[in-house]
Amino acid sequence: MKKRKSVIRLVILLLFSLAAYWFGFGENGQWLPQPAPGQSEAVKLEFPAQRFPETAKHIREAIRKGHPAVCTIDRKEAEQNRKESLKGVPVKKGYDRDEWPMAMCAEGGAGADIKYITPGDNRGAGSWVGNQLEDFADGTRVEFMFK
Repeated sequence: MKKRKSVIRLVILLLFSLAAYWFGFGENGQWLPQPAPGQSEAVKLEFPAQRFPETAKHIREAIRKGHPAVCTIDRKEAEQNRKESLKGVPVKKGYDRDEWPMAMCAEGGAGADIKYITPGDNRGAGSWVGNQLEDFADGTRVEFMFK
């Protein structure tokens, strides 16, 4: 009888694990937002260009130069990507060095487009993006959109 209950518990655990995988639950039990059926694989993120105009202008310019509009979230490599993208770009008093693609993107790192922008715009935009994407797992593709 004990063996049968153990097998049943194991089967139930396996079924819940498969359901969580199939339906998009994260490691901590949170629901991970998924693209709606029929939409492209990339989640669309409408960036608030009026709120962060310098960052928006930089992203648009970088995309026009050939950098991707889609970012694949890869938080584990963010520190290394930032180090590579900013290598050889001097600090400038009163400005931040903004990167596109962002360091948290798999596409970021060496070869990223760098522009000097005011700290308030850059840090506000970074915080906004971080908050918008916090529930998305690494590997999620995000397309940056503008009105």
